[in-house]
Amino acid sequence: MTKRKQELEFSSDIKNLYKVEKFIEEISDLYHINNTYFGNLMIAITEAVTNAIVHGNASDSSKNVKLEFTSDKQGLAFKIIDEGNGFDFRNLPSPLNGLNEEKNEVGRGIFLIKSLTDELNFNESGNEIELIFKISSINHETSLDRIDKLKQYNKAVDKKKKNIVE
Repeated sequence: MTKRKQELEFSSDIKNLYKVEKFIEEISDLYHINNTYFGNLMIAITEAVTNAIVHGNASDSSKNVKLEFTSDKQGLAFKIIDEGNGFDFRNLPSPLNGLNEEKNEVGRGIFLIKSLTDELNFNESGNEIELIFKISSINHETSLDRIDKLKQYNKAVDKKKKNIVE
């Protein structure tokens, strides 16, 4: 399978989340991602981007967030990079301790992202996060071949129906 890469860069304004959603939708359409994985992608990536905008770049619209996408035979990877100082991802409190206490809101987004991805990686400073979805059926060439075969099948069915009607 050919490795593919796409990038999206935008200013740190929460209003730009629609660009991220559109980006995810286009990739999901390209790879024929089913609804389950689509939901995981959408929630995990928008949560990571929101964290980059709000916490990483402190909603400073003069700073940018970059979203990088790559695919290979193992699946899909999304990297979100902000221009902030990063954070200590190794020492986040568990959001499961004292669920109803406001002070334990720290770490809920990362906990959610970890729950929805197959693998989660950070750079050393914590201003870059990589979300990996190991979708074994991801293979662009196979997907295109399946679409072509489905079109051929539909043409044959239509032709058969047409012959029956005549």
